[in-house]
Amino acid sequence: MPAALPLPLSTPNRNLVRLTIVRGITWTGFLAAIIIGIELLGFSLQVPAVIAVIVAMGAINIATWWRMGRPRAVTHAEYLVHLLIDVTGLTLLFYFTGGSHNPFINYYLVPVTIAAATLPWRHAWVIAAASMAAYSFLMVVYQPVPQFAQGHGGATLSLHVLGMWLNFGLSAGLVTFFIYKMARALRSRDQALSRTREAALRNEQVLAVATQAAGTAHELGTPLSTMAVLLSEMREDARDHPALIRDIELLRQQVDTCKSRLRHLVESADRRRMAEPEVHDAQVWLAGVVQRWLVLRPDVSHHLEVAARRGHPWLAVDATLDQALTNLLNNAADANPDDVTIRLDWNSDEVIIDIRDHGPGVAMSIADQLGETFVSTKSKGLGIGLFLTHATINRFGGGVSLYNHPEGGTLTEVTLPRSQPEP
Repeated sequence: MPAALPLPLSTPNRNLVRLTIVRGITWTGFLAAIIIGIELLGFSLQVPAVIAVIVAMGAINIATWWRMGRPRAVTHAEYLVHLLIDVTGLTLLFYFTGGSHNPFINYYLVPVTIAAATLPWRHAWVIAAASMAAYSFLMVVYQPVPQFAQGHGGATLSLHVLGMWLNFGLSAGLVTFFIYKMARALRSRDQALSRTREAALRNEQVLAVATQAAGTAHELGTPLSTMAVLLSEMREDARDHPALIRDIELLRQQVDTCKSRLRHLVESADRRRMAEPEVHDAQVWLAGVVQRWLVLRPDVSHHLEVAARRGHPWLAVDATLDQALTNLLNNAADANPDDVTIRLDWNSDEVIIDIRDHGPGVAMSIADQLGETFVSTKSKGLGIGLFLTHATINRFGGGVSLYNHPEGGTLTEVTLPRSQPEP
């Protein structure tokens, strides 16, 4: 997969809105300066050409406002084009107003700074190079304004103008480099803080669920024992009713199963806390999880696929990861128990497990919240299972993503980091 571009300080849409406002203020100021120069200072300018450039930039700004009302998102490339338009407009204006002798020539640093703070590395250097090229062009090709001449003669450049050019080149390079580095550091810090806050919130929620589970397990012991005693007495009273005895025996088995599961939960809690994950062959581990799941869900028809790749993928797993994957398989079976497809694939860094069902899919209104809060896709679900599944897989350095499959149903993608086999 290609490397993701660094995120801007805010969305490109908002950056384009700000750029449009800055452009409107800037070119309004340029128009006022041109009027003052002509009327009060007697500048000799090609007025129609200058006004045409300003009107063209105003029209572009109006078109940009119209474009911002469209639903299509602004990309980095589109934002780059807008900044290049600004550089082109400045170049045309400076060409008709003294070129590099214009005292406002260093305004090129504004688009350079904006690009460095809001665009990826390569895009920012495109704006810096374009501005430097435009400045260099205006040193030799321009419409002179006598008031800006500063004593130069013929084609010979004055040391003042040459120094301004060198200063601009150095400033543009430094601004592009340091502003970008500062912006990237801020973005990285904000992303790290966001991940830390999310992890802390998730841990608090997991701890709350664990505390409630421990308390509930303790509280359920007494009513289950009472039910077992009552069922024993009911069996004695119903000794002459074989059908009723069978029902009572079934209830007693279910009560004993509940007591056994609660006892196993309490006993395994400390053991899991102390145990280290074990490294297993992902194919063998996944096949085992699926077989144990089918014992619980005999109504399911499934298909297990393994990618035809060389080598064996290895995973660090423990009992909590088994339960997490079982929860996802149960979700798929609850959506539609027919033809649940499970596929194992891997690359050099990750192991990917895809679970495809043919149910109604995931509602877009809750798609972004699944696994982050207690939100469920089931009418009577609490969302705790999916939340704990996300927390468990994230603890192993992996992730869970849910997609609506183009052909219907839900595609659940689990990614886990590959491990090295134990010696």
